[in-house]
Amino acid sequence: MRLTVVLPGFAEHVATVREESGAWAGDGVGVDVVAAAVPGDMSASRYGLAVAGPAMLAEVVRAARSGSDGVLIDCAAEPVVHAAREVVDMPVVGGLLPALHVAMNLGPRVGVLTTLPSAASVFRQLLAREGMSGRCRVVLVPHPGREPGFQARALVRALCAGAKQAVASSEADVLVLSCTGLSGAARAVQDHLAGRGPSVPVVDLIGAALMLLENMVRLGVRPSRTAYPPAVAAPDGM
Repeated sequence: MRLTVVLPGFAEHVATVREESGAWAGDGVGVDVVAAAVPGDMSASRYGLAVAGPAMLAEVVRAARSGSDGVLIDCAAEPVVHAAREVVDMPVVGGLLPALHVAMNLGPRVGVLTTLPSAASVFRQLLAREGMSGRCRVVLVPHPGREPGFQARALVRALCAGAKQAVASSEADVLVLSCTGLSGAARAVQDHLAGRGPSVPVVDLIGAALMLLENMVRLGVRPSRTAYPPAVAAPDGM
């Protein structure tokens, strides 16, 4: 089985994502990681997602033509997932919904932690569209800033503090992080909470998405053609 992970730009992260994805993949599963040639810097906004869309769709089509069995769009905002299902005949998943479905089987209230106000708005709209707003809510965590000397561990500390507050205030029984790029942070936040109170699961986005994608392939299922009628054949440029 071959799966493909499509990044919205961030070519410098391909090696890291390949290593992380390989750790989640099952026996006999190969994972290819590609970075879409997104114009400019990808931003967590509706505009940024729209700009990134064509390049990401092109990589999905290339993956299908090269023999991939399934695609993960490596972004928690789930850009182009529905469009991709119209142009390829294989499972396509995004970066957030698989983790949310796992989380809702672990507790009734799910908190989605984010540090970006622009992203919070995108995620609230996504939750409403998917009918999940009743059980899932976005928790905006104060960002530690990006002053000189900023390091990833400062962001993890901020997420830990936000997670602790969300649990203490009864906002969430289960947590997910709203960025697929936070490699290892889910386990760090989960361990932090376990050392300071009741055990609260924190679902890893990439792990949940890749395991769902792998199981879809093993089950032999693909997007419904009543929900996703095939679009006009993608041009060779895609």
